[in-house]
Formats: sequence, C-alpha cells, structure tokens
Amino acid sequence: MSRFLLFVAVLFLFTGCGTPTSNSGDSEMDVFVSDLMKKMTIQEKIGQLNLITPGGGIPTGSVVSTGVEEKIKTGKVGGIFGVYGPEKNRQAQQLAVEESRLGIPMIFGSDVIHGYKTTFPLPLGLASTWDMELIEKTAQIAAKEATADGIFWNFSPMVDVSRDPRWGRISEGAGEDPYLGSEIAKAMVNGYQQGNLTATTTMMATVKHFALYGAAEAGRDYNSVDMSHLRMFNEYFPPYKAAIDAGVGCVMSSFNDVDGVPASGNKWLLTDVLRDRWGFDGFVVSDYTSVNEMIAHGLGDLQAVSALALKAGLDMDMVGEGFLTTLEKSLEEGKVTEEDINIACRRILEAKYKLGLFEDPYLYFDNARPENDILTAEHRQVARQAAASSMVLLKNENQLLPLEKSGTAALVGPLVDSRSNMLGTWAPTGDFNLAVTVLEGFKNVVGDDVNIVHAKGANISDDPEFAKKINVFGPKIFIDERSPETMLREAVSVSNKADVIIAVVGEATEMTGESSSRTDITMPPSQKKLLKELAKTGKPLVIVNMSGRPMEIVEEVEMADAFVQMWHAGVEGGNALPDVLFGDYNPSGKLTATFPVNVGQVPIYYSIRNTGRPQDGDTFQKFKSNYLDAPNSPLFPFGYGLSYTSFEFKNLSIDKATITNNDELKVSVEVTNTGNFDGEEVVQLYIRDMVASITPPLRLLKGFEKVSISKGETKTVEFTITNEDLAFYHADLSFYAEPGEFEIYVGGDSNASLASKFTLK
Repeated sequence: MSRFLLFVAVLFLFTGCGTPTSNSGDSEMDVFVSDLMKKMTIQEKIGQLNLITPGGGIPTGSVVSTGVEEKIKTGKVGGIFGVYGPEKNRQAQQLAVEESRLGIPMIFGSDVIHGYKTTFPLPLGLASTWDMELIEKTAQIAAKEATADGIFWNFSPMVDVSRDPRWGRISEGAGEDPYLGSEIAKAMVNGYQQGNLTATTTMMATVKHFALYGAAEAGRDYNSVDMSHLRMFNEYFPPYKAAIDAGVGCVMSSFNDVDGVPASGNKWLLTDVLRDRWGFDGFVVSDYTSVNEMIAHGLGDLQAVSALALKAGLDMDMVGEGFLTTLEKSLEEGKVTEEDINIACRRILEAKYKLGLFEDPYLYFDNARPENDILTAEHRQVARQAAASSMVLLKNENQLLPLEKSGTAALVGPLVDSRSNMLGTWAPTGDFNLAVTVLEGFKNVVGDDVNIVHAKGANISDDPEFAKKINVFGPKIFIDERSPETMLREAVSVSNKADVIIAVVGEATEMTGESSSRTDITMPPSQKKLLKELAKTGKPLVIVNMSGRPMEIVEEVEMADAFVQMWHAGVEGGNALPDVLFGDYNPSGKLTATFPVNVGQVPIYYSIRNTGRPQDGDTFQKFKSNYLDAPNSPLFPFGYGLSYTSFEFKNLSIDKATITNNDELKVSVEVTNTGNFDGEEVVQLYIRDMVASITPPLRLLKGFEKVSISKGETKTVEFTITNEDLAFYHADLSFYAEPGEFEIYVGGDSNASLASKFTLK
C-alpha cells in the first residue's frame, strides 16, 4: 500500500470519513484540510509553500532548484513547474505521494500563455479578434493539451493593462482598455477552468501580475510603478477583479512596487484589496524569485523579506526558497506566527483539494492522452481561424486586397521563411518546428494558381550585439553570410518579375516579451532600407508586419499600398496570412492598443482626460496642450481596423432619455454592409460622463459585439447600459454613478461619431 493510501485509511479511522469526492462542499473540504494539518509538522507546512523548478525542461527564468528529489521525499515541496509529460510527472508525484511522510500530492504548473503545443496568436493579437467565444475556445484547447501532458495549473491569464508599447510584455496582455481587458480575463479563466477543476481537461488559472505591472515607468521591465489609488481602481484593477469574480483559483504577484512596497510583500494589495475588498479565497503565488528580489528593492535580507511576504498574504514562494529556509527561524524569533504559516498552508491544500488531487493524485497522468489530445487537426484549425481573425488591416489603398489567385507574387523579407519566429514570445511549451512558415502557407493556400517567388532581402537586424541579446533562448535573428547589399539586390530582382510584392517584416519573437523593452520601436534599419527599395520598383506593395507591440510605422504605412498587422500569429500563422490576403477570410481584427505617430507620444491611449487647455483637432495652437513636432492624434486609434467591405452605422436610438439608478438603458443601432464582400464588424459603444466630481475620460468603452453581416444586409445591434456602466471609483474608493448628462457614441473604432444623449437622475 502506498503511503498516500495508508494515510487515507488512517484518516478514515480517526474521522469517520473517507477521501473527499470531487463534489464535496466547502465544509467537507474544511474538515479534510483541518484533519490533515493536525498531522503536519511546521516543516511540512512550510514545505507546502515552496514551488520549485528542476531545470532542464521549459526555460522560464534564470534560477533553478537543486536537490529536488530529496526535497520532495522530505515534504519540502508543494508544487513544481517546468517539467511535462504524464510519465515524468507521475514519477515526480510518486515521490511525494509514496515516499514522503504524509503523502501529500504536488501541484504541477507551467506558463501556458497562448496555447500549449497548438500555439495561438500572442495575447495582444488574440485580443485583436474581439471575439470572446473564440478566445475562450483557445483557452479550452490549451487546457486540454496541457493536462494531457500532466500540467494542471496555468500561470495565465496575464491581464495587465498597458499603454506603453516600449514595455515588452505588452505582447502578453489585452492592450490598453480595462473594459475589454476584463471581458478577455473572464473568457480566459472560464476557458481554462470551465467551472470544474476536477475535470481531467481543465486546469487552474492564475491571474497575473498583481498588480499594475503594465504601468512600469519608462516602459522598462520590472521598473517602479507610481500612480494614485483612483487610477488603480478605475483604470488598472478592473481586469484583475474580473478574473477574481470569474472564480480564478490563483493570483500571481508582480515584480514592481506599489505605493513604494514591492507587490510580493504588499499587505494592502494582497490582503486589504485582494481578499478583504474583493473576497478572493484562492492562493497567491509569487512571481519567479520575486520574494528574494525584495532584497534589491531595499527591504532587508532574505529572512526579513520572506517574513514580510508571508504576513502580507503571499502563500507560495516561486523558486526563491526564502520561505523554506527562513520561516522556521522567523517563527522562533516571533517575526511570524504559526497562524501565518497555517493560513498559507491551508490555502495551498485547499487548491489541491479543489483540483481533485486528494481523491486521485495521478488524475492528470494518462499516457494515452498526449497522442490523442495534443496538436490535433481540430486544434490546428482553431489556431488558423484565430490567427486570421487576429490580423488587422490598417491600409488598403485602391482596394488592392484581396489579391487575385493568379499571376506572380514576390514574397520578400526576413520573416517570410523564418520558422523560429512564427510562434511569438513567451510560448515556452510550444515547438516552433511544428509551425507553418509564411512561404509554406502561401504554397498550401494558392498551390499552382499563383507563381510564388521569394527572397530574404534583409536580416531582421544587421547588428550582431543586438542579435546576441535576442538569441538568449535560441537563434531568432539569423545574420546571413551574404552581405546586406547582395540580399537587397536579389530581393529587388525577384520583385521586378512579380505582379505584386508582399513584404513580411517586423520583429523577431524575442524583441517583445519579458525583459524585452525597447526605447526605439521603429522598424530595424535593415528592413526599413529593404522596404524603401521595394517601394521604388513601382510594383503594388503589401507590407505585413509581424510584431508583439504597436510600432512606429509612419514611413512604412506611407510606402505601402496595403498594410496588414499580423502580430506573431502562432503555429498556423503561415496558413492564415494567405487566407486573409487572398480573400478566403475577410479581415476583422481591431487594434486593442493605440499605434503612436512616434515614441515621443507614449504613453498614448484613447481614454484620455481633458486638460484645462485642450486642443481641438491637430492644428497647432499656442498655449494649448500639444506638441511642436507631432500631432496629438495617434497613427491608428484604439478599436481601429479595416475590412474588404464597408459598414454604415445609422439610426442610433435609446429607449428613454432619462433613467434612474435602477433602470436599464436599451441602445440599438443599425449596421449595414455597404460593400461587395460578406464581413464581420466589431460594433463598439463608448460613453462619456459630461460632468463629474473628478475629471472624466473623454470616452470609455462600455460595450461591443462582433457581428457577421452579409453584403447588402442590415443588422440591428443592441446594448444594455446599467448603472454600473456609469459608475466609477471616487476619492474614498466608493463606487457609484453620479447623476447628470451622458453621451453615447457607437461605431467601428474609438473615434465613433454617431452619438446620442441621456440623463441619469
């Protein structure tokens, strides 16, 4: 008999109950966990708070744990990540269940950020679909594949609002808007967890990074964050709270400080807000060694910061092992209490209970599942659909697109045939060798109908020192043995023989993501030079930009006859791009982060507040809020995206001109497809509070719906506005709507001009 089963048998004799079933109520969980904790030593309780990674698996950080096997056997490990495969994880679980004193199972986690093996567009691209059903489906698939490989705890979704494209991790979130970010947070949590954590195809989600990580000063990763509580609650907190309300099982603390205190040791953040105000009842895990990093923040030695973190409300220490090595001493010295340790331990054990691990610690380790559940044809088809839906058409002069499936097309650029750059950043569970390149995708989609010629044309960057920084986890920037001049001549020669040039350019995958902040978000010089030479040929030029962030692309857009923002589109991105360019799919993506004219406008976002000297339009006016050398307006606004067809918005109506706090306002608008293609439009509703006790934003997104409309068809889209949509946090952090006049705007982007008014009594 295993130690785990022996423990269950003993527990049955002493408590009169057996192993809890998956549908046990909270009271049964409380009894089970309480009885288990009575048998645990202080060392075993502290061991549950230790999350380790053995290395050699999935690289997610620079530190790895040592002595892993012995620590598991002695009850010093609560969870493990960075290993995968049902057999390997079963062997690790056996060490905990069959060789530790109490046989407490471990929880197995990973960073499954935008898909597992079936890699979807990076999150900023996926957000650009504005399709909550599709986004939830991608999370379901990710959970199914990850659990097939023995991973059932996910360090996703990342919901950090970011308005600074210099910050590399903008690629991992939903963009700049708290309302859209909240809807996506809910969709991701529901997709991962599906309301049933004991199902073998679901996994526990972790909302991160709590909190405000996307507002790092100067767009520099891990940097300080400083903002008012009003701004936190109104603009940055909503997506985290949405994930909590959706039932997310875990919260991860962020690297940055909040009010001068690092998040991993911030009691106001982890206890006052997260638990007391929002009612979160799961557990909090640190980010990678973020407890230890509070030493560099200046808060004391490892013992001091570990005690601070525990008392602040942090339950599990990722990799740093400060809890494991110092909490017992801090207990002896009265710096923490046994109750502090008990609370954290209970939260970890409750998570394991909810995951069904005490019923079956090997629930997720089925050797037959990887072959049947990972990277299936069905999953790849969803990835192809997601990739096509995420692409944003930014320019289409003279309706160059969609292209005809005939003639000769020149595929030019360093990302045309670059398999290693298809998946996008922070896809540690993916395998770029499984990805379809753009060149392969074109051949798959158009076959012999189009003569495809291609040339690399340029390196992503010619700078070997820059390439070295990007290639830390493997080559992403390949500097060709040929000279830049030779490659450029070849590209021009190939292009001169074609009817249309399709230039696939942009960033290598690791030019965005963690520790990938940039002060210069322009196209690398090598590629800019290539594009200028291609434009000189006079051939129709389609520019396709692969990136993980909004970029400064004024020149590129001017050169292009058509411009498509592709993002890094995942394992099926190579097939999805020709689907879009040749019209098999009519692009429907909309930007979720503003594209600046230049980096000097940053931070730039649609929901700005007026100054006392607002400038009307972009014509320079002295002593108004403006620039001498650039407009106030962005290159492309939030919510923007073209289609091959056109849509007309008309007949905006509201069911009443005056409402009270208990009323609902019904809003409807007619949308007509006035073009020559069937298509999808994201109908967006914005509200402006005309007079308030604090300066209100010029407008806020409060509703959207993605609708499919056939050419010539008119559809009526309806929205419901409630008091909560009009409410905001006040100086005392109370949340309510103020009476007064409001304006509604409906249209296809954040500059929507179709308007109406109503009054809240």
